[in-house]
Amino acid sequence: MKQPDIDNLINRFRSPEVKAMVLMGSFARGDAGRFSDVDLLRFVKEEAKDQQSAVSHVIDGRLVVVADIAPNKIDSWFTRPEEATGIIVGLRDAQPLWDPDGYFAEIQRRARDFVWDSSMQEKADAYASREMVGWAEEAHKALEGLRSGDIGRMLNAQFGLSWGLTTVMRVQRGVLLTTDNSFSSEVIAAVGEDSEWGKLCRIAFDIDGKQSLSEQVKAWLRLYVLTARMIESAIKPEDREVIQHTVSLIQAELERR
Repeated sequence: MKQPDIDNLINRFRSPEVKAMVLMGSFARGDAGRFSDVDLLRFVKEEAKDQQSAVSHVIDGRLVVVADIAPNKIDSWFTRPEEATGIIVGLRDAQPLWDPDGYFAEIQRRARDFVWDSSMQEKADAYASREMVGWAEEAHKALEGLRSGDIGRMLNAQFGLSWGLTTVMRVQRGVLLTTDNSFSSEVIAAVGEDSEWGKLCRIAFDIDGKQSLSEQVKAWLRLYVLTARMIESAIKPEDREVIQHTVSLIQAELERR
């Protein structure tokens, strides 16, 4: 796949407030395809009040997504487990396009030296506990969808639980993703392809193309129960009532089916 015109990108997006520009994603890794977008990070001197998270452009017939990164955002990459699991490997693989003062070089060094320590695990446990409470709403939506045969509820619940439960496990297990395109396969591999969790995930995602919508939703509900069991030691006392109540409802409902 032909690389984007680097000089054009630099000239177009460099400005006085920019300290460095970096190519991320598939073009940085070297596995871009015909329809891959170009992910460009601009590291800026300070956070602007009207700063957008990302802006998309079409340049030379290709989608280019430009994100401005302020200094306070960088610290969160290394201190918040939900962000570290999604960005650290990408930073390690990134290609600097323009870094005159070595600003990004220092960030990349931090990423390559990053270690998932006990402090990060403690934060990951707290995050997983909170998220299980948050995703209880989607589990209830799935139960109501199954009870009433409401396809809309089941689709919404399936979408929420697929992202939510894999993210809970990704963060709690400290899985540093290579790319967000492979978030499910990398999390399943980390937990175990032949584990009960991994097998249920394959059914829930319908990887083999054999499951009806209701069977997929049931699999996600079972995964909620299993995930709660697997992270039992991480669940905080203040979160336990909601999670246990949701687990009990799921178990009772699925036993009737």
